[in-house]
Amino acid sequence: MGLFDIFRKKKNETIEQGSASESTEILSESESNSDASEDEQSTAVSENTSAVTQPMMEQVGLVNEDEVKIWQEALDKQKISTPQLTETETETETETETETETETETETETETETETTEQQIYDAGLKKSRTGFADRFNRFLANFRSVDENFFEDLEETLVGADVGFDMAIKISDELREEVKLKNAKRKEDVRDVIIKKMVDLYEADGINEDATMNFAPKGQTTVILFVGVNGVGKTTTIGKLASKYQKAGKSVLLAAADTFRAGATKQLQEWGECAYVPVVAGKEKADPASVVFAAVEKARDENYDVLFIDTAGRLQNNVNLMQELEKMKRIIQREIPEAPHEVLLVLDATTGQNALQQAKLFKNSSDVSGIVLTKMDGTAKGGIVFSIRNEMHLPVKWIGFGEKASDLREFNPEEFVYGLFKELVES
Repeated sequence: MGLFDIFRKKKNETIEQGSASESTEILSESESNSDASEDEQSTAVSENTSAVTQPMMEQVGLVNEDEVKIWQEALDKQKISTPQLTETETETETETETETETETETETETETETETTEQQIYDAGLKKSRTGFADRFNRFLANFRSVDENFFEDLEETLVGADVGFDMAIKISDELREEVKLKNAKRKEDVRDVIIKKMVDLYEADGINEDATMNFAPKGQTTVILFVGVNGVGKTTTIGKLASKYQKAGKSVLLAAADTFRAGATKQLQEWGECAYVPVVAGKEKADPASVVFAAVEKARDENYDVLFIDTAGRLQNNVNLMQELEKMKRIIQREIPEAPHEVLLVLDATTGQNALQQAKLFKNSSDVSGIVLTKMDGTAKGGIVFSIRNEMHLPVKWIGFGEKASDLREFNPEEFVYGLFKELVES
């Protein structure tokens, strides 16, 4: 089953769950009405019983008012005692059944929460991106009259504006020209569905044999993960979040503050280390970053740390000295641990669009980048950058950030991403 088919199935399931909830509510209302009718009937019976009691007592000769009152009370007690006992037993049974049902519902809700948490996080995190995509496509489709040359020009502009990238926009446009299905599309909704399906299919095809999982050293050895990227993209924050995640997962984590030139970078990482109960190796301000890396690698290896995260400087993406520093760090790491670094993660700010793509190209050429961390996806990011990175860079997005909390950094899930981005656009 392709990614787009999974997307459609997920949307249909969501719609069915909504319909089932509505049906349950209607059924509950019907049962409530039924219970109310039964109560009314019981009240009517009681009233009728009281109405015939007095004539019956008069027939047996109890004409004295005091005798009638005593007899009435005795008769009422006799009639009421048994039903009250039955009602009490019934209430107890009902309470037990209700408790059992409540426990079952709670267990079901807990299971559902576990299953839907990731989807809910993606839905919420991609809300702004989804709205931006929808607005762009709706403006494009508002001018749709027929599939002609103007249609394809407008489509290319729309895709480029959504950060899909020029190359992928042209590729999608060219492939859609060959689509007989598109030529037969009469409704705007049909045209939209075909375009999005093509985007998803191309995205999936570009990711064949792509490994989005984290690469770790063999058990008992230290995994070294180097973080690169320009200043301001969220490198230090990302390291802090990952340190918290892995520490909670039971791994021993060490941080290296090798960004010694940016004011406050070391202090920021140390604060994250304190929050995550993770030690930080730091040097003096303006110290040689390579010396910090050397000390951190030695400590991690000698003290058997599971994971070492290394923060690096990112003054300018076109700064030759910066790239030389990264190469020097890499040589020092490999001298102590030949197989390291096991990951070189490039952190990109998703809100910068095509600038992020240019950064990816430059760092990939000089740093052997193995994966991408996309931050600030909950902001003004247009979402298309994910398609552009895979199409032009063939680099896997391994982590995606939706907010400031450590729990807002998630492993990248293509299915949830596609669903979260397009769910309000594609018809079920």
